[in-house]
Amino acid sequence: MFQLSDMWTFLWSFLIVFPTVSLVHQLGHSFFAIIFGGSASFSLGRGRKLFSIGPVDVHSIYFLDSFCEYTPLKWNNRFTHTMVHLGGVIFNIGSILLINLLIINNVIDPDIFFYQYAYFSVYFAAFSLLPVSFGEKKYSDGLAVVRILKYGERVQLLN
Repeated sequence: MFQLSDMWTFLWSFLIVFPTVSLVHQLGHSFFAIIFGGSASFSLGRGRKLFSIGPVDVHSIYFLDSFCEYTPLKWNNRFTHTMVHLGGVIFNIGSILLINLLIINNVIDPDIFFYQYAYFSVYFAAFSLLPVSFGEKKYSDGLAVVRILKYGERVQLLN
């Protein structure tokens, strides 16, 4: 049962853990865009821009939403664009596996942060893969991959 004493954990998860998961997801998209010859930029949050660090913009409501944009790729084909769109999920799941490996090998100690991080990463990855249109040519990663593979479209991330 959720109690008042759980508010600290909720705020910690909402303001720290979930934005970290979102950051890792966008880093995955960016990584694959860069290795396939493009460049990428992304924003964390909505609202007024607080600051930028290189290609990353952080907005005042940093825990709400994130999105990535990438330039045309040097290697422009269905495989490379699919990998860019799956990059976020690959990084989310890969980071869980890395954390678990580090815990199993006693490099880091188990912690509530890692448990919550894994939980939100699975959540983020699963919902990213659902084939959903958000309107105005904005698609979930899953629907973007379907459109890339089926129609050969170059779908901008913008989600």
